Amino acid sequence: MREPNVVGDWQEYDEHAGLRVRVHGVEKAEPPRGRDDAADGLAYFAFRVTVENRTTEHFGIHLEDGQIDIRIGADGESAFLDWRNSQFIEGFDVYPLRRATAVLFAAGAEAFLHRVDIQVQLKVDDEWTERYLWAGGIDPYETTVEAGARPDTARDSLACQVSNFLRGEAES
Repeated sequence: MREPNVVGDWQEYDEHAGLRVRVHGVEKAEPPRGRDDAADGLAYFAFRVTVENRTTEHFGIHLEDGQIDIRIGADGESAFLDWRNSQFIEGFDVYPLRRATAVLFAAGAEAFLHRVDIQVQLKVDDEWTERYLWAGGIDPYETTVEAGARPDTARDSLACQVSNFLRGEAES
């Protein structure tokens, strides 16, 4: 059995050598265009999916809401993906040594956000790639931040400081 990627890890594609993807930047955030009525009572969070081309040819990338599955908590309950506020990658040509990033907003019960699993399946040049999973979570004591803002990294506990350091290293 394959092990899931940790949020922030790059995943190379075997069928498209030099193309890689990662899920990163998972944090509490409010959506820029307001909350969806279907997410009433849920806590919003944002994450990014970045596709990088390290080859000498270009790839046509497609990533929309049907290609992403988000599960939260120990039982893997489905999270709400806010497609209205999310920015997908739709039919974009990623040229050599370039990246494309989708910024996605989702919501779920706050008590379950300590465990977030995100599964992504890209469509590359009209071919479906293999699905890959990233596992991570959101610190339950983290404060809500505005869309695009960085959370305050000054925490009291050593565990929070280590977690924030590792998150920062994974994003750079």
